[in-house]
Amino acid sequence: MYIFLNKTIVPESDAVVSVYDRGFLYGDGIYETMRAYNGVVFMLEKHLERLGRSALLTRLDIPETGFITDAVCRTMEANKLSDAYIRVTVSRGKGPIGLDPDLCKEPTFVVITEDFREYPGHLYSDGVKLVIAKTRRNLVSAINPRIKSLNFLNNIFAKMEAKEGGAYEAVMLNAEGLIAEGTVSNIFFVKDNVLCTPALDVGVLDGITREMVISLAKKKCYQSE
Repeated sequence: MYIFLNKTIVPESDAVVSVYDRGFLYGDGIYETMRAYNGVVFMLEKHLERLGRSALLTRLDIPETGFITDAVCRTMEANKLSDAYIRVTVSRGKGPIGLDPDLCKEPTFVVITEDFREYPGHLYSDGVKLVIAKTRRNLVSAINPRIKSLNFLNNIFAKMEAKEGGAYEAVMLNAEGLIAEGTVSNIFFVKDNVLCTPALDVGVLDGITREMVISLAKKKCYQSE
């Protein structure tokens, strides 16, 4: 397996990050996960747009779009993948211990590509068990959900609750008790023949798949009419 680290492709064994990296010390960074079909990255521009938005909101310098696109393609080629899971991660980088962002001079940039593993078929045919997590989504005023952040402890706590309850996934509520999202998923349901999903201002991640589902539902509705 090969990893793109900062400016070059290296074997996984050489893809090491300093223990002084702020992504490791503080979860100070952002990421995007993507899916490639037959060598084409699905909605790449949208993912890079959201990565840029996360960078802007966290005041984090990231490589230019062209550089990231090239890094993704090169990493897929190095691993001889066409159907792939892709993760792009950018942390604020290495620096002395301390919260001041100016202590870091250069971000750490990583691209990982792996064989995409389909969900087992029985999950689609039989469904999954859910729990309502006691862990609430972070307050919008505390951590803006528009940032896809490396700090995922909120969701990890909810996932622990799901496992302890013998469930596959946990439904997370916001501070007001409204349905928000799953630990790694947006939520949709049908009521009175209407497709429903929590609004963004509830405190959910503006999922790209979520946007696609809404777009397809609207298109289907117009076609039906």
